[in-house]
Amino acid sequence: MRYCLALDLQRDPALIAEYEGWHRDIWPEIKEGITGSGITDMEIWRLEDRLFMIMETGPDFSFERKGAMDAASPVVQRWEELMWKYQVAVPGGKPGEKWRLMDRIFTLK
Repeated sequence: MRYCLALDLQRDPALIAEYEGWHRDIWPEIKEGITGSGITDMEIWRLEDRLFMIMETGPDFSFERKGAMDAASPVVQRWEELMWKYQVAVPGGKPGEKWRLMDRIFTLK
């Protein structure tokens, strides 16, 4: 299954550069948490301060399971806290919600 999510960054070129730097060399535990949750591929794209994430998942993936795994991992919690320095919640989300799931409105297939 493919999921697409959006998130904004602080409008600060220096912070955006730092954020990209963290993602060029993510912590091994973060990568393990991603792949261990059933995510088979992930890309993050950026246009100025707007991020767009594409996730490909296997049949065993669920956002609830991923959330529970993340909540149980002190390393993931430390990473997420660090990332809030750079991230801005997209309007309309729940308190503390970062990445917002997007609705597909068109497909060429």
